[in-house]
Amino acid sequence: MREPLSTPNPDALAALPIFPLPNCVLLPGGLLPLHVFEPRYRELTRDCLAGHHLMGIARLRPGYQTGYHGKPPIYERCGVGKIICSEELDDGRFVLLLRGVGRAELARELSGERTYRVVEARQLVDGVVDPAEATDHRRRLITLCDRLAEVIEQGGPQLRDLVRSVDDPGACADAVAAALIMDADARQELLEACCPVMRLQRTLGHVSHLLCELAPCEGAVN
Repeated sequence: MREPLSTPNPDALAALPIFPLPNCVLLPGGLLPLHVFEPRYRELTRDCLAGHHLMGIARLRPGYQTGYHGKPPIYERCGVGKIICSEELDDGRFVLLLRGVGRAELARELSGERTYRVVEARQLVDGVVDPAEATDHRRRLITLCDRLAEVIEQGGPQLRDLVRSVDDPGACADAVAAALIMDADARQELLEACCPVMRLQRTLGHVSHLLCELAPCEGAVN
């Protein structure tokens, strides 16, 4: 079994550095490699490594190009990532690997002397759902992923292991979605959804669609 995700430190969320990126959504349980080269984000990385290792991965809203070097608009809900691997290159750039550890909503942007942006954020927690319904959806997701694993050219065994590696139904949906769903809008919708059953249903729909694309079928796959 995967090690359960740790809850982001409340102190870190009170002054969370953010790394705004275009069309990038970090889901809990997902992995994100980063090549950090801009001076402001090198500073952010050094501060994170010296502290709690957490940063918000905030998706830039459309039209960000005109104000990119300032404070372009971002989506209010972001993924919280923890640096789990880092390397500083000779020229000061960084190569990082982040793991998604939670969802957060930006409350307000903080002023300060840093060259990067810092926000006050609050953790988004899952709502209460019927455990039996959530468990049933997780079983269906396992079944679909097993079928998908049979028809993909690479990664079938890893997909089977992944879908079984998380007992919590909502976290299971997050892990599968992080691995299989590439569309930024779809990932943002899943990031913003605090209902585990909703995330499971949407992930089931995406996996079903993938399965039908690779192994043509009639109607929805269950």
